[in-house]
Amino acid sequence: MDWQPEIPRWRQVYALIEERIDSGVYPPGERLPSALDLVEETGISPVTARRVLRELRAAGLAYMEPGIGTFVSRLPST
Repeated sequence: MDWQPEIPRWRQVYALIEERIDSGVYPPGERLPSALDLVEETGISPVTARRVLRELRAAGLAYMEPGIGTFVSRLPST
């Protein structure tokens, strides 16, 4: 990723996942990348990756199934 130093990394990765949800890359019900997947894809720390997933859930974009993963919970905004 091309990081913007003035924006926290978790917000940048959050925006990336949000854009993928809005564009339909991750449709409703689709499993999102795990924290480990986000670490491998973006190079962020595991703590930061967990924060991204937590913030997506807090915003209502995703929900967690314990032991299974985090899933998209809403339709893209059009």
